[in-house]
Amino acid sequence: MVASYKPELTYSGFQDLSEQIRFQSSEGKIWFGEQRMLLMQVSAMANFRRELINTLGIERAKGFFLRLGYQSGLKDAEMARKLRPNSPQLEMFLVGPQLHSLKGMVNAKPIQLEVDQETGHFYCELEWIDSFEVETCLTEVGLMEEPVCWSLLGYACAYSSSFMKREIIIQETSCRGCGDERCIIIGKPAEEWGNAAEFRRYFQADPIIEELYELQSQISSLRTSLAKQEGQYYGIGRSPAYLKVCKMIDKAAKGRISVLLLGETGVGKEVIARSVHLRSERAEQAFVAVNCAAIPQDLIEAELFGVEKGAYTGANQTRPGRFERANGGTIFLDEVVELTPRAQATLLRVLQEGELERVGDSRTRKVDVRVIAATNESLADAVEAGRFRADLYYRLNVFPVQVPPLRERLEDLPLLVEHFLSKFHLQYHKRTLGLSDKALELCLQYAWPGNIRELENVLERGVILTDSNETIGQEALFAVFPKANNPLGDRINADGALVQATDTQSAADWVTRIFEMNVSLDVVEERLMRHAMELSQQNVSQAARMLGLTRPALAYRLKKSGILDDGGAD
Repeated sequence: MVASYKPELTYSGFQDLSEQIRFQSSEGKIWFGEQRMLLMQVSAMANFRRELINTLGIERAKGFFLRLGYQSGLKDAEMARKLRPNSPQLEMFLVGPQLHSLKGMVNAKPIQLEVDQETGHFYCELEWIDSFEVETCLTEVGLMEEPVCWSLLGYACAYSSSFMKREIIIQETSCRGCGDERCIIIGKPAEEWGNAAEFRRYFQADPIIEELYELQSQISSLRTSLAKQEGQYYGIGRSPAYLKVCKMIDKAAKGRISVLLLGETGVGKEVIARSVHLRSERAEQAFVAVNCAAIPQDLIEAELFGVEKGAYTGANQTRPGRFERANGGTIFLDEVVELTPRAQATLLRVLQEGELERVGDSRTRKVDVRVIAATNESLADAVEAGRFRADLYYRLNVFPVQVPPLRERLEDLPLLVEHFLSKFHLQYHKRTLGLSDKALELCLQYAWPGNIRELENVLERGVILTDSNETIGQEALFAVFPKANNPLGDRINADGALVQATDTQSAADWVTRIFEMNVSLDVVEERLMRHAMELSQQNVSQAARMLGLTRPALAYRLKKSGILDDGGAD
């Protein structure tokens, strides 16, 4: 059914939108839902517009602003669905024009709206009053030959297309920026416009930009190739703590010295180990990773050093161990503290003499293997407790490297997020809009006890729970997410004034809003009674208990207000 706008339709329901605004002045942040916002002078935007036009020309500047508005429109369409999920189509759609007004961009007045998501029918005609883009253009550039509300158009196209789940094109048919009396926009499906193909070009990257990106991509690919050839790949990270680790590894990688990686579970010790291998002269040979904690203790010697047929019950064939497979290359022993005493003794012999014997065999075999060991607990404590050989500890501890936990290198978190999201977008055949600003803020405040492995799992959950072209919010990341230590921040009341919001005030916020909206006591009482009757399925006795009244008292009030004539059901 087509929902059509009528002039008498109220267009002042901004309360649910204004409540999303929070000012955290002490932290220099403004929030609109989960989006971080900015307050910027219109004059600064006017100067920016002039600089872009002078630098890129009118057509390229127009494309830039259209694409800029498009991204904002996508975010707000998502917010409209979340804020008014059960509202009529038209009321939900009006969130877009209302947000335009609330953000101070333009006073959007609908003239005609026809919306039907089921059939895909869409037509809109709006007047834009006091457009900020007209103001910036007239201030810095002057009258132009064509309409100038570029970012507003991009926003409207993205918002309408996302809302209708089909391509909608909005065009400005008249504009005060080019001398017309009013700014009028018309929107309808792309196929109903004769110039759709021409208009779409504005939403494509500029040819010069594409060329620069292509060159940048080629340079990046060449650098990656060279880095891999030289073995200088260390995973993802630019923080000082992580770069310090990379520099240490760089010094040790060229030789054959054993390396001991220390750090909590999930910090990426295997990635560092592979980096050592790639950086070394053994890069062309095998890299074998072994999790010592995952191998049964009675089989660990056979797994590492090989076994001869008949050496023990179940040894039905001769097979080489991991060290022989890694001959000429590198072996990574994760959780090395879990090695049995016999396996520790054999490992010490490999490190000192470069030779081993398979289980059940008397023949000595020479091996040339570089050992990189890792543990998430103190080997020194294990030596003191008698669980680890002191002489083996000294052999492994020649070059210890402490890999920092994620909480100590949070500067790298955005890079890690981008990496894992790209991975999971391909894996699950979808593309989200990334983390919301609020979700990223939460991630930067979280301690990450599981480190990078936990981050990877959390982001996978977020991608699974989030639809394509939607932003990954806080709820999608954590089943029970930690509360931020930040204050709630200030909010905007119904009159646009900035008021404080504290935990105590939040509980009584609805009372404040009642006074702000000038709602009478009779109206409040009537709405409470109607809601109680709905919840109790018209049972007066149950509704009375919910409201803390006797049944006769509630029945009297129901009759007086005209809600119920016969007293209702018991």
